[in-house]
Amino acid sequence: MTTTPAGTSATDVPTPRGAEDERSLGEIVQALTQDTTTLLKQELELAKVELKAEATRAGKGAGMLGGAGLAGYLVLLFLSFTLMFGLDTVLPLWAAALITAGVWAVVAALLAVTGRTALKKANPQLPKTQQTLKEDAQWARAQKS
Repeated sequence: MTTTPAGTSATDVPTPRGAEDERSLGEIVQALTQDTTTLLKQELELAKVELKAEATRAGKGAGMLGGAGLAGYLVLLFLSFTLMFGLDTVLPLWAAALITAGVWAVVAALLAVTGRTALKKANPQLPKTQQTLKEDAQWARAQKS
């Protein structure tokens, strides 16, 4: 390795395009390997962060759909009670049960719509990771030339 007047090694000084690189083949391969390793670690970290965010969003939507399922079950339960009490007694008891079932039907519908909307907003394509991978590919092609 040669040193420059400022006391830095020749590998620390950027080589202008078209000029010959004074590094050995081993040094170039080592630098490329280190850069590639660092790049891959950064890409994996970005993918982890994006996947965690998307999984959280999808989990919320799935939870709301679960709530809609429970509310739907309660609709059937109260409709069953309505039928039972409607056949057994006079109007006021089954009417109250029918109103209760109607409230649960509205809750189930709202949860289902909200959960479905949240699931549609989830983006499992990892747009930031895709963009940085494209940039990395361009960088790698530039290193070859």
